[in-house]
Amino acid sequence: MANQMTIEQIKAALKNNNARWQAEETPFFNLPEEEKQKRLGYIPGPNEPSLLEREKLAATNFKQLMASIGAEGTLGLAPSFDLRNVNGNNYITPIKDQSSCGSCVSFGTLATMEGTLRYINKDPNLGIDYSEAHLFYCNNRQCNSGDPNEGWSVNPALDSLKNVGVVDERCYPYIAGNQACGVCTDWNNRVTKISGWHEITNANDMKKWISTRGPLVACFNVYQDFDAYPNSGKDVYHHVTGDFRGGHCVSIVGYDDTRQCWIAKNSWGDWWGKKGFFKIGYGECGIDAAMWAIEGVTKTPIGTNSFKAYSHWRGYGVVKLNLPMAGIRATSKVFVSISEYQTDSRIDRFVGAARISINNVSPYEGGITVWADINWASPINIVFDILVYN
Repeated sequence: MANQMTIEQIKAALKNNNARWQAEETPFFNLPEEEKQKRLGYIPGPNEPSLLEREKLAATNFKQLMASIGAEGTLGLAPSFDLRNVNGNNYITPIKDQSSCGSCVSFGTLATMEGTLRYINKDPNLGIDYSEAHLFYCNNRQCNSGDPNEGWSVNPALDSLKNVGVVDERCYPYIAGNQACGVCTDWNNRVTKISGWHEITNANDMKKWISTRGPLVACFNVYQDFDAYPNSGKDVYHHVTGDFRGGHCVSIVGYDDTRQCWIAKNSWGDWWGKKGFFKIGYGECGIDAAMWAIEGVTKTPIGTNSFKAYSHWRGYGVVKLNLPMAGIRATSKVFVSISEYQTDSRIDRFVGAARISINNVSPYEGGITVWADINWASPINIVFDILVYN
């Protein structure tokens, strides 16, 4: 493990190299070296370029990108774009904290999935929060350097999202630390999948995808000087000094040709960087050797559930019923049908003769409120059939 550099050493190196960013002694900088190491976790797969090879590929891509800057008009690209502010709309979900676990691939991938779903639906308020724990731990991944299944690579994570899917955060809340898969009992009714994914290796294609389809997954090499990235978040990071620490994955949410940088969403909490975001230079540390695009997100119902809600009327009118149901959110789309339910064969009347209808449905966190109009002069039992889309 590398010896921790002092803030003075990093500042001196930046000054001597005319760096375009300034170091700052932040709370993250003062974390122990072991703790900083735990917040990484990207390990390329067996058939992928190594971390060192990714840096060389990114340097080549950088030369090609610099040759094309200024020709954005002919390429149909804006000189800058930020998914956090598209005509005043923010399509990026809140910052999270992976804490002391090398689960960055899970966080970067799901941040990209969430942003993609919001952007392709043009709904910045879409209430989505997927479970990093499900994607990471249920694929038998482990947190710590030296563990048999430490860290992860992006390709198998995306394959899992396509083939298995991921549940919502409430089904499996994230806690850092090695653990067995611990999804909720109805998890298979609560998964959302991606329709497909692919790699992008051309920087202009990356910019076009971000501006038209949504964020991208990206990974880069972390060096010791990155510990001192300032909380202003305005500076553009580029590596100047310090030992190599490891690979890390994030979600790229924008770019800026004027400052020659990508805008990235990190997973180290909103107390790090610019409320969790940072800027990194084009071609730096392997960041744009390749990025991963999510082609689409398949929203699946969290389940079709029947409720037997018994009410007794000897008159007519509208009744308001609250029906608790785990997995429903305030932003869920809910479809409800109502019918008569009769179990007593001794009652000599035609089941279904009552005039009943749904007047209104309102979802809330953990259930729905239903207003039902029931016209029958004697006690009646009803059942609600509910289909929920998140």
